[in-house]
Amino acid sequence: MNNAFAQTKPTSKDLVVAQDGSGDFKNIQDAINAVRDLGPRQVTIHIKKGIYHEKVIIPSWKTGISLVGDDSGNTVIVYSDYSGKPVNCAIDAYGSTQISTYTSYTLLIQGDDCMVKNLTIINASGRVGQAVALHVEGDRCVVIDCRLMGNQDTLYLAKGSSRQYYKDCYIEGTTDFIFGEATAVFDHCIIKSLINSYITAAATTRQQAYGFVFMNCKLIADAAVKKVYLGRPWRPYAKTVYIDTEMGNQILPQGWDPWLGDAMFPNKYKTAFYAEYNSIGRGADKANRVSWSKQLTKIEAGEYTIKNILGGQDGWNPLQK
Repeated sequence: MNNAFAQTKPTSKDLVVAQDGSGDFKNIQDAINAVRDLGPRQVTIHIKKGIYHEKVIIPSWKTGISLVGDDSGNTVIVYSDYSGKPVNCAIDAYGSTQISTYTSYTLLIQGDDCMVKNLTIINASGRVGQAVALHVEGDRCVVIDCRLMGNQDTLYLAKGSSRQYYKDCYIEGTTDFIFGEATAVFDHCIIKSLINSYITAAATTRQQAYGFVFMNCKLIADAAVKKVYLGRPWRPYAKTVYIDTEMGNQILPQGWDPWLGDAMFPNKYKTAFYAEYNSIGRGADKANRVSWSKQLTKIEAGEYTIKNILGGQDGWNPLQK
């Protein structure tokens, strides 16, 4: 086991993190490390207000952890790793001397049944290329009232086996800033583009019925931003759907980009599934959308429920406590 995760005082009780020493721990990672491996109950780690300069990992053997801040405006986790940055030691656990997109996270969630609430998670590297703020691999992950902030690749929705639910979140970035293989629902979220580029880059596998689904969301942008695509396919079976979403005038009339020029995966747009239903706002010009995208009927849109998208074989419902 990596010593960084060595467990000296395993516990299944709720914990408090406070920088002023009034809690059980001063650092978030120390609190996570103290939670019993594969514990018998959900453990809440209450994080008091402050700016926590940490690179935080919830490893796969730490299941059922909830990170809950005082409020997202005053409880912040921030780090500044990015792809290409030299690692702190000579070589990392993956045999690399440089940070990659997949190791650039500020917060990595690998454990199942985790929740993040009332937090701001920032990758503060700036516009230096791929730099992930939140990277989620675990299944049945819930993120509520959080601010996810970065530039390229802000939010990595990793693994086709992962189901994730985002509620009332604010997510901002530049290029492909919501990307990955997971099945994810964004419910009443605000999505902000910082430059002319692409919002999503799904890599949905062929076996998945759903990819990224945005419900009742709002797409906004910086004032100078005028040319934003709803998404482009990272992999051939990418799936992204917007339902009842308000789109600003930064969204281009064609809506979607085919991502041509990929020698490994040519013509990805032919097998991707990109669709909308009841888009509103100045960027919702369905008459000029690319021919290979789809406008759902009311009946088709009705199939996009939390139960159908995220239920899986275990019937998971993130709306139930």
